[in-house]
Amino acid sequence: MPHDHSHHHLDAEAGDRKVALAVGVNLLLTVAQIAGGILSGSVALIADAIHNLSDAMSLVIAFAARRIARRPADPAMTFGYGRAEVVAALVNYTSLILIALYLGYEAVARLFSPEPVEGWIVVILAAVALAVDLVTVLLTMRMAKSSVNIRAAFLHNLADAASSVVVIVAGTLIILYDWRLVDPIATLAIATYILWHAGTEIVPVIRILMLGSPTDMKNDEVQAAMAGVEGVEDVHHLHLWQIDEHRVSVEAHVVIAADRQAQFPRIARDIKNRLADRFDIRHSTLEMELPGACQDR
Repeated sequence: MPHDHSHHHLDAEAGDRKVALAVGVNLLLTVAQIAGGILSGSVALIADAIHNLSDAMSLVIAFAARRIARRPADPAMTFGYGRAEVVAALVNYTSLILIALYLGYEAVARLFSPEPVEGWIVVILAAVALAVDLVTVLLTMRMAKSSVNIRAAFLHNLADAASSVVVIVAGTLIILYDWRLVDPIATLAIATYILWHAGTEIVPVIRILMLGSPTDMKNDEVQAAMAGVEGVEDVHHLHLWQIDEHRVSVEAHVVIAADRQAQFPRIARDIKNRLADRFDIRHSTLEMELPGACQDR
């Protein structure tokens, strides 16, 4: 199917270009925001700049992981390189959590020692940041639906767009009422939001890396479906795990009736077909046994 492969390759290249564009835009914005934060004295704007820098870095990691994940399987990585995207997602979510904790620390320090803030610089740069964040979100939205790796980078930018809105509100309140405490309060709100998002999204990533079973699939249901195939007496030692975000694997011992020994190939084929049809499991390793042959191991 060369046409399908070519189409997939073109889609991947187009996605790479979008990610590369998003990286460049975010790096330019980060420089502008850090300069503006220093000039205005706003810790919230610097917080937003640091978050933007993390956005750019998350996109760089996502870009590299996308390209690594497309490598074919080899003797060193017999399952292929698909988990590179899962590892990249873990790195990105972990960095988000660390950034949120750092921003929270800075905000608490400013609560006890508020400093003057130049509201107009804050509002203008935060508005520019919001526009850039929304462009980046649009560039990565489609890819985020099918990739945990891109979804991590996407959430980086979505959280940053929300934090830019908070910074705009804080800057406006400083202009109107000279309320300096709103800056560290806004920073705390940003940190809490990032921490909640990253903490929620990192759980399924860790589950994949820990060889956990898919959350939408129950072991006993898979076992029952396999045991229901004609000629199967029992299924045990069943292990179900995710190879990567889109592929599930199962291995199991299958006990076949003694008078069906000659039908081993047919029964194995029927089990594999049932796993594919009912659960979309297309990678299975089955050890076929006769009754009483199993050793507890």
